[in-house]
Amino acid sequence: MEKKNFITGVALDENVAKIGILNVPDQPGIAARLFGALAQDNINVDMIIQSVHSQTLAANMAFTVNKNEGRRAEEITRKVAAEMQAEGVLFDDKVAKVSIVGVGMISQPGVAANMFAALAEAGINIQMIGTSEIKISCVVALDQGKKAVRVLHKKFEL
Repeated sequence: MEKKNFITGVALDENVAKIGILNVPDQPGIAARLFGALAQDNINVDMIIQSVHSQTLAANMAFTVNKNEGRRAEEITRKVAAEMQAEGVLFDDKVAKVSIVGVGMISQPGVAANMFAALAEAGINIQMIGTSEIKISCVVALDQGKKAVRVLHKKFEL
């Protein structure tokens, strides 16, 4: 079990919108095209998740942006998705990002599992997961963000 002091904080960001693009061709340049178009409009992208379906050779992508840039990012994504003949675009601005932070937690097995288990036990569904060496972030429903922070504070004894 991890030492709980490897987790030094829990953060909540309620200024988030989530955008998904479905069944994009899995080929070089697709991500560059989408995120290049967003960058050209000065939209900063935070979490990016991609999964590939091996049978269809298509990918799903999801990413987050600041809520105040969400609708503009959705418009751009819809335009690029149509050009790439993607299946569709999903948009949700009723989400929040909750993160646990701690230097050294990357070398502690079970930190992510404990975070996910604590959220599950509280009935909080994880919509997206992103990690780095010092942070694990989960996108959850906006109305569950504050509860997620309380649950994680308790779990990691902060």
